[in-house]
Amino acid sequence: MRSSGRNSRGTGGGQNYRGAGNGRDDKQKRTGRPRPEERRYDVGGGQPGGAKSGGPKGGGRGSGGPKSGAGAGAGGAAQGGGPRGGGRGRKPAAPARPREYEAQIEERNRARHDKPRVSLPKTFPGAEQEGERLQKVLARAGMGSRRACEELIDQARVEVNGKIVTEQGLRVDPEKDEIKVDGLTVATQSYLFFALNKPAGVVSTMEDPDGRQCLGDYVTNRETRLFHVGRLDTETEGIILLTNHGELAHRLTHPRYGVTKTYLAAIQGPLPRDLGKRLKDGIQLEDGYARADHFRVVQNTGKNYLVEVSLHEGRKHIVRRMLAEAGFPVDKLVRTAFGPIALGDQKSGWLRRLTNTEVGMLMREVDL
Repeated sequence: MRSSGRNSRGTGGGQNYRGAGNGRDDKQKRTGRPRPEERRYDVGGGQPGGAKSGGPKGGGRGSGGPKSGAGAGAGGAAQGGGPRGGGRGRKPAAPARPREYEAQIEERNRARHDKPRVSLPKTFPGAEQEGERLQKVLARAGMGSRRACEELIDQARVEVNGKIVTEQGLRVDPEKDEIKVDGLTVATQSYLFFALNKPAGVVSTMEDPDGRQCLGDYVTNRETRLFHVGRLDTETEGIILLTNHGELAHRLTHPRYGVTKTYLAAIQGPLPRDLGKRLKDGIQLEDGYARADHFRVVQNTGKNYLVEVSLHEGRKHIVRRMLAEAGFPVDKLVRTAFGPIALGDQKSGWLRRLTNTEVGMLMREVDL
């Protein structure tokens, strides 16, 4: 009877899991411990585990919990039995399989995102052209909003490389093309242009090794190197230009272009009637003749005279030396204009940025 009982249990177990008679399963039955894959997946217990593992064809004792001998083997087959498990069973995952599966997913995602970018054909008009739109370049140069720059183009006030532009959408190269508005060159690159009313006692250098007050002390934007255009004597006041446009600074001080500078000088009189003629004809100095382009008396109070002198030369102390040689030493000297840029009512020590129109006037003065 015991033998038939064992056979019936073995037969019942064989219906659910064909490998129940092997040595491994017999050991599991004897110890009553679930196999590793059963411990992993069958985390429930009691009746739910028995319902899953027992099945309608399981053995009598196998329909219990997960620790019920043959029933445990059948449960393993139902969850993910061995290679020869039940029809709807699934092969149990090896310990390394989840990591391999995650690595495969990561590899697929990487392959999906690392695909080379597809170069789509350019289908919109003008895409094959290079450069920037003209109105965008003008707006960046400070000529107004893009809409205002488009109106400048519609009004035929803009020219590129000597040709007037009347159509919108023209592309230009700010580095190479010459752009003008109303005949004045537009500084399309990142150039800086300043005018400083230099006080007396300030040295005309950007830095001074002796620690004296210099032009660099008045420039708050030190991100780029600035050049001073020409020089003023330490005791001479007035306008001096600062820029990072090297070619413009060079041309403004070169004798070939003859940019006019205007000064106001305080001297003591009385003055002879022919003083202006003598200055225009030329005054003999130790380094050659010096001639004034213009001379006039601005103000006279007793013996105190305020005279205006204009000349295009840039020799050192040129105005002071000319007037002293004529017999009228200068008490005070102020430069009121450098080319087309006037000092106006700018206060002493104040720095201002030149307007686009003023920059264009300077460039036209030196054929830029």
